[in-house]
Amino acid sequence: MMKDKLIALLFAAMLAISAKAQVGEHRNEFSVGVTGGCVLSNVGFTPTVNQTLHNGVIGGFMARYKSEKYFSTICSIQMEVNYAQTGWKEEILDANDKPVVNKVTNMPEEYSRTLNYIQIPLLAHLAWGREYKGLQFFVNLGPQFGYMLSESTSSNFDFATRNMDDRTNPVVAQDTMAVEHKFDYGIAAGAGLEFSLPKLGHFQVEARYYYGLANIYGSTKRDYFAKSNRGDIVIKASYLFDITRTKKISRKK
Repeated sequence: MMKDKLIALLFAAMLAISAKAQVGEHRNEFSVGVTGGCVLSNVGFTPTVNQTLHNGVIGGFMARYKSEKYFSTICSIQMEVNYAQTGWKEEILDANDKPVVNKVTNMPEEYSRTLNYIQIPLLAHLAWGREYKGLQFFVNLGPQFGYMLSESTSSNFDFATRNMDDRTNPVVAQDTMAVEHKFDYGIAAGAGLEFSLPKLGHFQVEARYYYGLANIYGSTKRDYFAKSNRGDIVIKASYLFDITRTKKISRKK
């Protein structure tokens, strides 16, 4: 119930941006572009699975519609379609916080799972600063939806001979479980800088966090995990160019 309320509030916030267009300085500007960067991710398992951050890439297309300037706030709606490599990387430690060594290979045991998603963030984009020539600070906030295309596992040991004697964390069920729920949704929030040049376009850098509200595994009393939601840290750069522009607006600011 709480998840539904959060999504409803985010949609209401973005609708409010469009409604304010009657109050602020009107804008009618549509821009498109490309985006790419890296994703640092994990999965919030309950019971806990010790992890470090999984490294992946993200890239795709984006579109932005600027509707108004309300006092000093430049209000837009931004949508993206991204391909993203997310997942988790396990930190397999012994009682001394040292890597567990496999008794067959004599190598520290390593395990990671890569989950490949198509992600669609729908974001309220609020910016402050130089609108057409110079630097802006911006924040993005809104819901994100995703669908898992594929998954792959990387490990350097045989599951039948893994060293369970020295592990401090005995939770290993996730190592052999395929993802059960491919559809994903949650909340994305980010902040960054945009540099605009007349006739050249808009250049962005952004740091963003995504908190998943869905679980990748079943979470009923009969399932092993009570919670298994994803979390992503995204660092990316983007480029946009204008398709339509507002007429009779000074572009020296």
